[in-house]
Amino acid sequence: MLNLYLICVGRLKEKFYAEAVGEYTKRLSAYCKLTLVELPEERLPQTPSQAQIDAALAKEAAAIQARLPPRTSLVALCVEGRLRSSEEMAGLLSTWAHNSEKHLAFVIGGSYGLHPSLKARAWVRLSMSPMTFPHHLARVMLLEQIYRAFKIQEGSSYHK
Repeated sequence: MLNLYLICVGRLKEKFYAEAVGEYTKRLSAYCKLTLVELPEERLPQTPSQAQIDAALAKEAAAIQARLPPRTSLVALCVEGRLRSSEEMAGLLSTWAHNSEKHLAFVIGGSYGLHPSLKARAWVRLSMSPMTFPHHLARVMLLEQIYRAFKIQEGSSYHK
């Protein structure tokens, strides 16, 4: 069974997001061992300088790195990432399942994104859309797409 991690900067507060995450976590339990990790977002002033943003991203990156188990492939969700179809996502999971790494971690940054060091380390950089979404909704969307990828792999009609 695949070991997947979803590491997110920021905590879910809204009940409806938490319920959706719970539903997809339950569905995914048939396909993988999913570990959800929430890390606090660094507090910044209302109008932070670029230096303050860079320092916050570096602290968040260190916290993310500390939670990654050894032998982990990283998928960074970022605006510079590549847009992929659901079928391509299923292909990515299938490709990863055949490599030598033990864990696969999807990482969603906070409101200022991810530190460049995480993007550089990533096995894949993934973009959900050119549109901007709340990070909590992106979490739900990603879990749904991972579930859809497993359903595509098994030949289910769910993804249609």
